[in-house]
Amino acid sequence: MTLDKLVMAIIQDEDASYLMDVLSTKGFSITKLASTGGFLRSGNTTFICGVTDGRLPEFVEVIEKKCQSRKQIASVNAMSENESFAPQPVEVTVGGANIFILNVDQFYRI
Repeated sequence: MTLDKLVMAIIQDEDASYLMDVLSTKGFSITKLASTGGFLRSGNTTFICGVTDGRLPEFVEVIEKKCQSRKQIASVNAMSENESFAPQPVEVTVGGANIFILNVDQFYRI
């Protein structure tokens, strides 16, 4: 099998199960890793998948359709006047996806 790209997609946990089902149904083999975002320190899921150049647009399109951005209120620690950290409610955008696409020089399945 020839794989042209290695795709790493970081998505919000809420979208992970449904997205994995859809991608698996379409024949993509995915490795799923638990990960944590740095800003909100919330759960994310990182998918790793080898994809041929011909199927790359389909793979990215599925992620775009299934991982929509949305607004939510989150507590973020902020400095107050007395220099202690106090949680402040802030509206943030969550969801969507960060997709990294890397060229694959060699691939072995052993």
